[in-house]
Amino acid sequence: MAKLKPGDVDAQRKLHECEKVVRALRFASAIASHDAPEEDVAATIDLSSMSAAFWCLLCSASLTALTAVDASYTGAQLGEGDCLSLEFVKHMIADFKAERLLHRRYAFAILLRAKALLTELSTLVDVPVPAGTHITVCGDVHGQFYDLLNVFELNGMPSEEHPYLFNGDFVDRGSFSVEVIFTLLALKCLYPTGLHLTRGNHETRAMNSIYGFEGEVRAKYSETMVKLFAQTFRCLPLGAVLGGKVFVVHGGLFSRDDVTLDELRALDRFREPPDEGPMTEMLWSDPQPMLGRAPSKRGVGVGFGADVTRAFLQRNGLQLVVRSHEVKEEGYEVTHDGLCVTIFSAPNYCDSMGNKGAFIVFNGEDMVPHFTSYTSVPHPPVRPMRYAAPMLSLM
Repeated sequence: MAKLKPGDVDAQRKLHECEKVVRALRFASAIASHDAPEEDVAATIDLSSMSAAFWCLLCSASLTALTAVDASYTGAQLGEGDCLSLEFVKHMIADFKAERLLHRRYAFAILLRAKALLTELSTLVDVPVPAGTHITVCGDVHGQFYDLLNVFELNGMPSEEHPYLFNGDFVDRGSFSVEVIFTLLALKCLYPTGLHLTRGNHETRAMNSIYGFEGEVRAKYSETMVKLFAQTFRCLPLGAVLGGKVFVVHGGLFSRDDVTLDELRALDRFREPPDEGPMTEMLWSDPQPMLGRAPSKRGVGVGFGADVTRAFLQRNGLQLVVRSHEVKEEGYEVTHDGLCVTIFSAPNYCDSMGNKGAFIVFNGEDMVPHFTSYTSVPHPPVRPMRYAAPMLSLM
């Protein structure tokens, strides 16, 4: 009717209402919990017995070329015993820049090692930043691999002496999410205390199924790897405390006044987010200019004001909240009387927003944020959302 009568105000109103309903239904489906029991994929993968039958089961491919790493493969290779080195990581990054994939054997090896490492971490990681040291915090990367490399070009590669924290939303939307996540996970394995990762709302099965990551992993690897990524993401910590002073979380704060760090440390994070509660709020909430709390503009999580931020910091003996989750024109924004910082590290988000990206450096002496903004860099002609669910074109 709206197409037949483009000037009909009532028809246009009804169309917009229908679109809102459709978006709401899709969003509700997207954030629904997926806690049904499932097979532990990691337990089924034995890299030491790469038989043809194993690879056939794992990748649904033919028997002919699956017994081992083919001699024609010239990309990055792990050392004996799947030993991971800086040389391997550099070679892998160079391959990714040239749009070459990491061999599936090494991809699975990195994932399995990262999952084991992340599983041993606390739900809320305490990261010491002594005087004379520093740490860099980055926000959303969203599959923008070439912009991630630009951060390392501007600020140096991660190491134990030059640590980073990436604050969630590593994947989805950008079409180089596989390259981003393998780079970050390999560096995490190489430097366990030199690169920290916290979970974002896009490190969830529901978001990955819509916004591109699952489709990209299927296109570049296999369904088995999709499942293993989902299980690995459930092992990611939900937040961090830097130097005992700075609370880092992807989304934001809570619908209750009495949340403590000890409560957050005790959360069961090894799951998909529930419909509500502290875990979901850590992934989805946003600061707001008004005092108090309000229903979230996203339909999940909560909007929280400066008074909520101040009370949380005072209750827990902290000085600053750092969160991500929102595009900002300069790549960062300071709100709530200087108590809340948003950091976003994907410049020209989805090749369309024109925003800058940014990162923060904290020095251990005072843990005061120092910001660096940067613009986007060129990437191969692969459009964002290339692997996203087809229904997004209707939204």
